[in-house]
Amino acid sequence: MLQENSIKLSVSYAVASRAKDYFQLMKFTLTFLVVFSCVVSYLLVPGVEFTLVEVLLLFLGGILVSGSGSIVNQIIERDSDKLMARTANRPLPAGRVSVTEASILAFITGIAGILVMGLVFNWLSAGLSLLSLVLYGFVYTPWKKWNSFAVFIGAIPGALPPLIGWVAGAGEFSEGGWAMFAIQFLWQFPHFWAIAWVAHNDYTKAGFKLLPAGTGPSRYIAIQSTLYTLLLIPAGVAPYFLKLSGAIGAVVTILAGLFYLYRAVMLVKNADVPSARRLMFGSYIYLAVTFLAILADKL
Repeated sequence: MLQENSIKLSVSYAVASRAKDYFQLMKFTLTFLVVFSCVVSYLLVPGVEFTLVEVLLLFLGGILVSGSGSIVNQIIERDSDKLMARTANRPLPAGRVSVTEASILAFITGIAGILVMGLVFNWLSAGLSLLSLVLYGFVYTPWKKWNSFAVFIGAIPGALPPLIGWVAGAGEFSEGGWAMFAIQFLWQFPHFWAIAWVAHNDYTKAGFKLLPAGTGPSRYIAIQSTLYTLLLIPAGVAPYFLKLSGAIGAVVTILAGLFYLYRAVMLVKNADVPSARRLMFGSYIYLAVTFLAILADKL
């Protein structure tokens, strides 16, 4: 009996450990943020009568596709991840998961997610999901070692989730979807550069080129970040003028934009890692507050 219980515990531990590795491969926390914007845009489509089941299926499809892209990213970067302190313990560089196993998982999750999008919603949203996966996994990922234009390339699949959510609900491209795409597209530049500033030494060791100056963190980069946060203020009120949201939502998005702008200005002033870190965390606050404010005022 004691031996049987010990075997059961060992099996349970092995399953839990493997599940944890799979969650790491799919970058579940980051994936959740990506899918959040997809679901919000879906709920913003005028006249759409949605059910909880449909929202959960959209969430599932987004998690699977985005997770697949993250796995492809880690397969390609497994050798580089060994060189960085923050990624050395990921499942692939640490040797807990093989490349073959990760590739099978990426294939299954990618196909499953695209089928969910196509069969439950429409094949246009499924096609966009596939485009997002390919751009992120097979274009943006290798480009990071060529030059800093990779940030622009990565911002496209990074901004596609809200457009995917919109198309899933509307069945077509229209102004509302592009407005939400624009917000998330512009948002990513200060966000990416803040992360690259904080992790500059690690990224340099691994050969990644994400900062536009080419000489490391500088006020030049901080000024560029500030310009993008400035552009986000008018972009954030576009949903109001498109009648997707109300005046309260517009006011909240402006305030969130000013907050994001302030964090960027502080980076220009101080040009240091603590300010870059505050801008990075401020970017998460901005996106969550903006999307929730637009949705809440619509509801």
